[in-house]
Amino acid sequence: MFWNKKFNYPPSTRTSINGARYYEINDTKLPSVTEILKATESEHKKNSLLKWRQKIGDKEANRIMQVSSARGTSMHKHIEDYLTGQVKLEFLASENEESLIMSEQIIQKGISNLDELWGAEVTLSYPNSYAGTADASGIYGGKQSILDFKQSNKPKKRDWIEDYFLQISAYALAHNKTYDTQISQGVILVCTPPPETLFQEFIVDGDEFIEYQKKFLKKVEQFNLLIQNS
Repeated sequence: MFWNKKFNYPPSTRTSINGARYYEINDTKLPSVTEILKATESEHKKNSLLKWRQKIGDKEANRIMQVSSARGTSMHKHIEDYLTGQVKLEFLASENEESLIMSEQIIQKGISNLDELWGAEVTLSYPNSYAGTADASGIYGGKQSILDFKQSNKPKKRDWIEDYFLQISAYALAHNKTYDTQISQGVILVCTPPPETLFQEFIVDGDEFIEYQKKFLKKVEQFNLLIQNS
């Protein structure tokens, strides 16, 4: 993997407006991609989450979410440290902590296909519209790509992860708009914790990728209407 620092990704700070997550970039506050997706999620998804909570109880649901969030944060940090040269793969492979094991799997089975790295944990924004942080950008399998790394408590099915595809589609739109790139592929690399430690790769490209970009822009419009009417 070759690290080509060809783009000057801007610094940013995260802030909150009326409880919603925003990015402040160059003195401009923009809603986050994840906030837009959360605010515009379907009633079906809201009801599914509610039923899950009712089934296992709020205490257990909160515990699972806290453990998953902490594990995901730690996993992302290990992968970022590897991508930026702060740790070696040998170190990750030698440790037994859950997030380290998951990081090593994603690196060995997914990031090994990354031909060129442009940036890790990069702030991206679409002018006057939205902002977010992509886990990585670069050339994956010969194509300009946005990458996202996910931890999951159980294996995923493709039709369960539409929000993941919308998220990386939004980042690709922002990157192409700001840096005049031709990103045409989104890559989701997922790993479950030990003892199963199952790695999965999901790729969205071509017409499907374009359709997700269109869907996300419609969600931006929907979000703006919600803000105006609140």
